[in-house]
Parts: sequence; C-alpha cells; structure tokens
Amino acid sequence: MGMYTTLNTASSGLTAQRTRLDVIANNLANIDTTRTTEGGPYRRSRVVFRPRVSQPYWRSPFLPKYLENQIGKGVRIVNIEKDYMSKTRLVWDPTHPDAIKTGPQTGYVEYPNVNVVSEMVDMISASRSYEANVTIINGAKSMFLKALEIGR
Repeated sequence: MGMYTTLNTASSGLTAQRTRLDVIANNLANIDTTRTTEGGPYRRSRVVFRPRVSQPYWRSPFLPKYLENQIGKGVRIVNIEKDYMSKTRLVWDPTHPDAIKTGPQTGYVEYPNVNVVSEMVDMISASRSYEANVTIINGAKSMFLKALEIGR
C-alpha cells in the first residue's frame, strides 16, 4: 500500500460528499419551481455512488475469500439522477399561471417532490461524512509528520 492511499481514499469521499451537498442545495433552492425547461415541476435529484474497487497490494490473512476483490480505494460518482418515482405535491391555487386547466385536478398546481425534512437529514448526513473524511486526512497528516520526526 502506498503512503498516499489513505489521502486518495478520503479525498474521493470529500469530492463525493461535496457534490452531494451541492445537489441537496439545488433541491432546496428549487422547492417552489413549478415550471422547468423539460416541462412540469422540478424533480428532486440524488447522487449515486459506487466504490472504487481494485486489486489490493496487500492481502490480510483474516480477510474472507469472498471479500478479496471488494477492498475499496474510495468512492466515485456514477450518476446524478432525477426522482420520477415519488409523487409531486398538489396545491389548490386556481390563480397561479401553472394551474392545471382541465381534468379532475383543475385549479391545482403541481409542486416539486422535494421534502424539506428529508433534504435536511441528507444534508446533515453528507456534512458528517465530509467531516469524517477531513478527520481521516488530518490523522494521516499527523502520522506522516510523526514518521518524519522519527527519521530525524
């Protein structure tokens, strides 16, 4: 294992969580957007992560065989996808320019499927993950400095 593997792994986590925070902020900023360029209300976005998996340099004798190729080298962002599965909110406002004009839902305005509470919970989770990665980087930096002091 290289000296910088810990830093590379933690920095990939920092990048991923920063992107996640940006997407959450975008969701909260568009909570009242009833019209988009694609048509219809804004749809909540979410970030999809996958581990960076590669053959490890060192294999622990205690690591089960089925986990041999599952040792990660960090995280990568696979996609930022829209949530089309959850329902949008309908609010009665017949004077709104985007109110539904025909059908059984006449007079209702379709608002985004963004839930403030779940977005705030996701934001706290992402910020805690970000802090954990910063702590790992600071710990690795301290170990590197101690190793340099020993070499003096």
